[in-house]
Amino acid sequence: MVTLMDSQRSSSRGCGGLPSPVVRDDDVTIAARRRKKVACILSGGSPVSKATPARSLLRNTPASLYRQAVTPRGADMSSILASGGRTPRFAQTPRGAISSVNLDDSDWTNSMYVSPVSGLENSSFFSEDIGNLSSALLKEDDPGEASAVSLFSEFLASFQKHSSSALFDLLDDYQTLCKEKGDVLQSVVLRAGQNSKTASVHWLLQQERNTWRLVSSLYRFLWMIMFAFWPYVQLTVRLCRDRVQSALEDDMMTDMIVPSESEKVVVEQLFQRDSVIRQSQMVVDWLESIAQDQIGDFSDNIEYYAKNVCWENTLHALKLRRKSSAGLTIPLVTELDPDAPFRQQRPLADLDKEDDARLLKNLFTLIRAGMTEEAQRLCKRCGQAWRAATLEGWKLYHDPNMTSGSFELQPVEGNPHRGIWKTCSWRMAEEEQLNRYEKAIYASLSGNLKPLLAVCESWEDYVWAYFRVMVDSLVEKDLMSSGMSHQEVETLPREYLESNWTMERVFEELQASELKRVLEEIKEHYHVIQKFVILGDLDGLLDEISNWLTSTKPLPSHLLRFMTHLLLFFRTLGLALKEEVFVEVLKAYINLLIRDQHTDLIAGYVCQLPADLATAQYAAFLQTVSQPELRPHCLQLATDAGLDVAAVTKLVVETVREQDDQKFTHHDQTLEMATTKEDQRKIDVIDWLLFDPAHRAEALKQSNAIMRKFLALQKHDAAKMVFSKVPEDSIREIYCQWSGDGQTTPLPADDENAIREHLCIRAYLEAHEAFTEWFSHSSSAPQKPAPAPGAKFTERVANEMREKEYEVSLSAWSSRLEVVTEDVKERIYNVLLFVDGGWMVDNRQDCEDDSERSHQMAALRSLCLPRLSFLLLSVLQNSSRHQEALRLADIISSDQHQLYLVFSKEDLRRFLQKLRDSSLALLDQGLDPLGYELQS
Repeated sequence: MVTLMDSQRSSSRGCGGLPSPVVRDDDVTIAARRRKKVACILSGGSPVSKATPARSLLRNTPASLYRQAVTPRGADMSSILASGGRTPRFAQTPRGAISSVNLDDSDWTNSMYVSPVSGLENSSFFSEDIGNLSSALLKEDDPGEASAVSLFSEFLASFQKHSSSALFDLLDDYQTLCKEKGDVLQSVVLRAGQNSKTASVHWLLQQERNTWRLVSSLYRFLWMIMFAFWPYVQLTVRLCRDRVQSALEDDMMTDMIVPSESEKVVVEQLFQRDSVIRQSQMVVDWLESIAQDQIGDFSDNIEYYAKNVCWENTLHALKLRRKSSAGLTIPLVTELDPDAPFRQQRPLADLDKEDDARLLKNLFTLIRAGMTEEAQRLCKRCGQAWRAATLEGWKLYHDPNMTSGSFELQPVEGNPHRGIWKTCSWRMAEEEQLNRYEKAIYASLSGNLKPLLAVCESWEDYVWAYFRVMVDSLVEKDLMSSGMSHQEVETLPREYLESNWTMERVFEELQASELKRVLEEIKEHYHVIQKFVILGDLDGLLDEISNWLTSTKPLPSHLLRFMTHLLLFFRTLGLALKEEVFVEVLKAYINLLIRDQHTDLIAGYVCQLPADLATAQYAAFLQTVSQPELRPHCLQLATDAGLDVAAVTKLVVETVREQDDQKFTHHDQTLEMATTKEDQRKIDVIDWLLFDPAHRAEALKQSNAIMRKFLALQKHDAAKMVFSKVPEDSIREIYCQWSGDGQTTPLPADDENAIREHLCIRAYLEAHEAFTEWFSHSSSAPQKPAPAPGAKFTERVANEMREKEYEVSLSAWSSRLEVVTEDVKERIYNVLLFVDGGWMVDNRQDCEDDSERSHQMAALRSLCLPRLSFLLLSVLQNSSRHQEALRLADIISSDQHQLYLVFSKEDLRRFLQKLRDSSLALLDQGLDPLGYELQS
């Protein structure tokens, strides 16, 4: 350390000639400042009203050790990566709006401790609109969810907007959406509290934005390499192979590695050829960008008061002693060079020690955020230019004059004695007397892991520390193998020089951490996803996601949304995914959208499933849509998404109509069955097939299937309701569509059979309706008035009037009964003698075999035809038409119609028994048993 500081000592000792600074009075002590801040708050003022105004945004600062050497520009990939013509740099991670801070002479910094809610203190950061919105959100039971619910629709809109030619614009949009929503929630969190649901939603959105940033950084460069650099890689490999082959043939093979005079060039070549170190550096950049976001705008609270003087209070005490020639009650250093406290083993003034502790913590926070140059400016601003110089020594040496061939001298970059600097920094990081943040600063710059981990508090800190050391180690190894290593570096511990770091090993070391917080954060969903993304282990990620989906604990809705869009991005990128896991994630997210009634979004995700699954999933969703006004809208969304609407609606109807346990079998039920809620659901489901005239044939087939079941169960009212759903012009519409398609051949067999079945059911329902009307009318015959015994004259006259009215009513009733009897007879005969083969018999047999339908139609014939025959027989007998009743037996027994085949033996026995009654009645009328006149 002494060696390192000698070059700075003269400037530090020059402080003695400076005018003495104003010593801090009581108003600048910590306790007094707190009292003053409280007083300002109570008085309505601002505790930082005298602070320097918030600084403007600054230029970006190199965020990592070797960033200057590893930012090669690639070819223009705007057609692939984005629509804005941007040329991304693989080592440049997107920064937040407050990515850098200008520490000029008028600005000071407060403690920059990385907190999950840092940056929330300045409520003026938000606009008035956001403030009003947050006030409204607080009235909700769950304001976080209420505010973030728009992300579901916004993510789908963004996904649909970007084609595969602008994939990384899509990731940028995702980050922007999460950031904007997080900004809205920040003010809500301040009011609702850190233990509220809103705070957890805010944390989820922060983690999601960070993960999108990581994915964008890693895969953007991978995509650029694959499509832009791959031809050059192939050409380079071919040229190298030709050179080696030529040298072997000429027996002139020589060492092809020419030592370079520049560390920077060697490391640039390392980053170009080694994907591991390149990706590790991206991870470091990503973690540093997160730290920058968390630092926020820290200029509003002032803690540093020194201008250009280091250790002002110690300096003032020494000057007082010199003037008064009196000894100090507390022994202090007598010199103010950087090494004085350690060389003399004497302390600084208490206030200076406090300032140093805060300064060192802030310096480490800046370095943790990749803001090394800002840390140097802060050092200079606080009068510690020597410390700023110590933060400069990591830079790789490069002398462009060695290879430029130009007569004009160019400036030399980096530190030619970097080995000495690195060795000193390593030793300082292990010096027990130093502040732990000071040790961590030099540990991070020299690759010393243990002191660096000592100040790490979170999962992100640990990963950053490991990957930073990993990059440092790989760089030093490459420099040693290329002959560029400094002799001093070889004196570092063997565990550093011989370390074999890999990304897998980093996460194995994290699992062995002793810090409880880190062990807990390792298990968090987003950190698990980030780990697998960094490792490039998509199979491992999918396995983990599969385990989450099967867990009994439900996943947060925003996490499920993120996982869905992440897998959609991977698939669009052309990466191989486990299809079953991809499908399960999409189905889980679709079910979430259905549960939360995001009706307009569901089709956009269902269409990403395989065709069969998409049909089944959307059909399952439509079954939950009970509002009639929403149904056409849902079908339009399906059409816009490219789904097979015909297949979807068909599946909806089939699923609903099959949701019962009643078997389609013959039964002896004679009473009419009431319509249940489940029946009504089956009736209403036909509506799905009626919105589009092109689906009319399917509507006919499905309605027939539903009515078959209702008829078998004696639910005639339900069957009539289904029949009334089908538009009257359906048969004409089916023929018009067929002929409109330019078809000259007959209708398909299944369509023609469906039309015939529809007509069969209509005939049956008309017959049943006619019998119901006849039965109702026959049961309502007028009653003959009975004369009261011993009636007086007036009462007898009144009774005669009633008898005349009765005779008129009876005549009208009898006439009407004759009409309805003829009607019911005709309609039942229409069923029994149905044309072209009989009732419920297909005309065309050249269609696909449907055994279930054939079975049901045959069962209906056996159930309904005997039933109608008994009804007709009852009508005829009650109307004293016994001869016609006997002719019904001829029709049933005829070989032309073969209706006797649908009668069971028991039915035939009962039918003949009833016919016997008619024969007896004819005998009573003086006719023979068949109704003919008796021959004398």
